[in-house]
Amino acid sequence: MLVDRPDKVGRVQILKVHLKRITCGPDVDPEAIAALTPGFSGADLANLVNEAALLATRRAAERVGMADFTAAVERIVAGLEKKNRLLNPLERKVVAYHEMGHALVALSIPGSDPVHKISIIPRGIGALGYTIQRPTEDRFLMTRAELENKMAVLLGGRAAETVVFGHLSTGAADDLAKVSDIARSMVMRYGMVESLGHVSYRDERPALLAVPGAPPPAREFSDETAREIDRAVRELVALAFERARALLVEKRDVLERGAQLLLAKETLVEEDLRALTAAPVAAVPATAA
Repeated sequence: MLVDRPDKVGRVQILKVHLKRITCGPDVDPEAIAALTPGFSGADLANLVNEAALLATRRAAERVGMADFTAAVERIVAGLEKKNRLLNPLERKVVAYHEMGHALVALSIPGSDPVHKISIIPRGIGALGYTIQRPTEDRFLMTRAELENKMAVLLGGRAAETVVFGHLSTGAADDLAKVSDIARSMVMRYGMVESLGHVSYRDERPALLAVPGAPPPAREFSDETAREIDRAVRELVALAFERARALLVEKRDVLERGAQLLLAKETLVEEDLRALTAAPVAAVPATAA
């Protein structure tokens, strides 16, 4: 039997069960924790509560606070802090502009998930910085415009590097993988490119039915269609990149101030970002492929 991951209401209920096992501070809000944990399973939430309790114990606190839960979410999502991974000054500067690029694009596009926190403290195996967004609700459907917005945010870091430094670094590898997957899914799975019609070009048969060791299924479309698919994917990604870049050029002053503040503080939270972008930030409209 397939058990789906809990929605926000389910996560709140699961959290309330596990929170009974620890002593919580008055600021702990299951609703707020559930908002930070979309996609978490019941086991993930149990692990989160344990991790938060361990963090509180390490700082010799009598109660587990909301800050412990926030830190636990970051450890689970982004990995452990690697404060011994020392970046040289230029690397720190590039990472600061990169993460501020993500954040500023997200803050500038109406309907994007709020930016919860950005940091230039390395985490996990390869992350030199990170930007965490906080979904306002569970989503089960996304429109083409929303997927284009998501791609623009993912490419905001790379776009910031080109705007400020005029060159590209290896820091956007994970962003590029995610963007490419979204764009290819838009073209091949969701039929979101008019020139290719309302057709699915991806084999959606469950992996459980695949024979181990068997070759991948034969492609069911022509070489000409394959070229059209590749062209459409490149165009979607290019449009998202140019959208992010144009927005950052327009808001270069905010990008500069934000990056300098991030270099000074290493971590910025929602309140910092709200103060930074107190003046309204105009959005650059999406362009159809």
